[in-house]
Amino acid sequence: MRSNWKTLFGFVCVSLLSASVGVGTFAYLTKTDKMSDSVNFNSSGFHAVNYATAAENTDFTFAAEQSVNAVVHIKSMSKPNLRNNQQEFFDPFEFFFGFGRGQMPQYQAQPRVGFGSGVIISTDGYIVTNKHVIEGADEIEIITNNDETYPAKLVGSDEATDVALLKINGDSFPAIPFGDSDALKVGQWVLAVGNPFNLKSTVTAGIVSATGRANLFGQDRYGRSPRMRAQAEKIQAYIQTDAAVNPGNSGGALVNTRGELVGINTMIYSETGSYVGYSFAIPVSIVQKVVGDIKQFGTVQRAVLGISIIDVAALKEYEPALYEKLNLHEGVYISDFAEKSPAQKAGIQKGDVITSINGVKIKNFSELRAQLSRFSPGERIEVIVQRGNGTKTYTISLSGTEQRLANN
Repeated sequence: MRSNWKTLFGFVCVSLLSASVGVGTFAYLTKTDKMSDSVNFNSSGFHAVNYATAAENTDFTFAAEQSVNAVVHIKSMSKPNLRNNQQEFFDPFEFFFGFGRGQMPQYQAQPRVGFGSGVIISTDGYIVTNKHVIEGADEIEIITNNDETYPAKLVGSDEATDVALLKINGDSFPAIPFGDSDALKVGQWVLAVGNPFNLKSTVTAGIVSATGRANLFGQDRYGRSPRMRAQAEKIQAYIQTDAAVNPGNSGGALVNTRGELVGINTMIYSETGSYVGYSFAIPVSIVQKVVGDIKQFGTVQRAVLGISIIDVAALKEYEPALYEKLNLHEGVYISDFAEKSPAQKAGIQKGDVITSINGVKIKNFSELRAQLSRFSPGERIEVIVQRGNGTKTYTISLSGTEQRLANN
């Protein structure tokens, strides 16, 4: 009996000792943790994360509400060409039962129907989209977000930028205001609004991955290949985003978090035909100039410097001695002039390298074309060139495309 009491007493003592050690350890660790917190958050250079602000900045409901009703679904229809249409088919039942002896059958051909997106940019029904969305269309139909259908008229289009302007009759249409695509920064949130796979009013979000993206077609900056020279005619200064864009989104809106139009979605980079993380939009700074000219003149009024150029970076491969002599890694090298060239008239010389236009740095031919696309013939710009070891600044009055030589 006495032995049992001794065992019970020992068990109680061990339990009390274990409990005391546990409580003491917990108290010590809690005190240490509080001291550590105090040191971390009271030290200079350490700041607590404001999760409320982060969550607020990722609420895109306002931007979506401002833009979704101004993005339309475009249906383009092309009449069949019985002579050249590749989708012609022969109906054997019609041949055997619908014709007399020896009579040749008539081919059946289906009309081509394409789909895309467009953006209403004015309350009186002007709509901007991609040229390739309505390419070759005999009829264009607009379906608004509230399921109203309108026939559309093609006002004009521009091959170099892949922009087209449409018009529907009516008034008081919801329109998206123009934003400032030049103010976009890498990492900034944007929304893509369109009709992928015929799914109306689809909104996706992403960030600006890059601006001024060019050379998407792999063109030779030296201009040696005819195919590459043809691709070089495209004005490329795309906004690259990771907002999901798929077939049907072409011509849709890229908007900032204020619901302002900053670009027109135009293409994706994909080996499958579907979105894999890379989408591209035409900056609204270029779109504004194009649609303004189309509306006013029926065609785009392009300004040129009247020069033939080569990317400095391309000289490294094709003219290494000249590249080393220039002591530059980027810019556009002037190799020749057109007759009555405004650049030559202003004092620019062969061998000069253009490095800036109106304060915007010029790294290559694509950036030069993109900057010039903002101006009209007769406007004056400030051009900085490097000549030898120094720089010179010239004010040039731009001419029209009839003075064009080689690639500018």
